[in-house]
Amino acid sequence: MTPTPKDVRRNRGVLLLIAVLFLGSLVFAGILRFSGWRPAGTKNFGELLDPPGDLRALTPGLLSGGDYRWEPRARMWRIAIAPPADCGDACVRVAGQLDLVWQLMGKDADHVDVLWLCADSRCEVPAPLAREPSLRRLRADAALRAGLPRNDIDAAAPQRGLPVYVIDPNGFVILRYAPGFDPGGLRADLAKLTKLM
Repeated sequence: MTPTPKDVRRNRGVLLLIAVLFLGSLVFAGILRFSGWRPAGTKNFGELLDPPGDLRALTPGLLSGGDYRWEPRARMWRIAIAPPADCGDACVRVAGQLDLVWQLMGKDADHVDVLWLCADSRCEVPAPLAREPSLRRLRADAALRAGLPRNDIDAAAPQRGLPVYVIDPNGFVILRYAPGFDPGGLRADLAKLTKLM
């Protein structure tokens, strides 16, 4: 049986349509990918640090005595802050935000520690964060402070707040939240991260 010219044209048209649909979707996906677009579920609110800060070689000391070890098998994520001595309102504001984030973590709160890197031996942590069971006060440590990228207060606008960091279970500083961050964004990022482990 020889196909009629009409059948040949129709088959070619169908084949061409399939090729256009296949290649068109690849081209469209490529355009989206290289334009920087990402679905909302894959974006993070904090600044992804590249390369991440590496704190694995450091063993922070607890203000109460003993060491705070990274222990990757425990699958513990950390929210870290390194305020200066007597930071005043900025500390009160960020302590309230971190307390809110920790409470909103719900069942995942057991997998999140809040690390407060003290500037001196007094180490005042404002309420209500000071009462949280996940709070770990760390002794003043210049090397640990230096391992937190761009850990500074804007001298022109100290009222904006303090930067906050997320440290993974291995001891890598992976996210930085600029002063004045949205606590809802930090909570959303932590909720995604705790599900990874």
